[in-house]
Amino acid sequence: MESKVKISELVIREMTINDVDGVFEVEKNCFEDFWSKQSFIDEIKNNNARYLVAQNGSKIVGYIGIWLILDEGHITNVAVHSDYRGLKIGNELLKEMVNLCKENNIIAMTLEVRKSNEIAQNLYKKYGFKMAGIRKEYYSDNREDAIIMWNHLSEV
Repeated sequence: MESKVKISELVIREMTINDVDGVFEVEKNCFEDFWSKQSFIDEIKNNNARYLVAQNGSKIVGYIGIWLILDEGHITNVAVHSDYRGLKIGNELLKEMVNLCKENNIIAMTLEVRKSNEIAQNLYKKYGFKMAGIRKEYYSDNREDAIIMWNHLSEV
């Protein structure tokens, strides 16, 4: 296993086409029902999408994506490679995404999170996300429910 990253060495920046292979590696590491490389290429070309990566040296260790529609942001993905969890990388990615949304006059953010993913739910709550509902059997891989969360940025 690689040595753990120090948070002070972490760089959070916008994703480029050159990051797709690294982002795809994180994606495959984190999800059984993962997006294809082409999906990430398409997202880079999508004018409504913004993606940030967490980079340590030359290695992509995490990423976050959002769709900005009018004055709302819908978080599409948040992932941190399993070798790098517990180092507050997800926290840094979410903090930077909230800042990006504020800079783009986004007034509210939303996301869906697996009902079983309490670690992610706690992170989102830290940034002002509140439960707003449930999407029954939302996830196609195991029909798990999704919790819908919203964050009205004026409250953060």
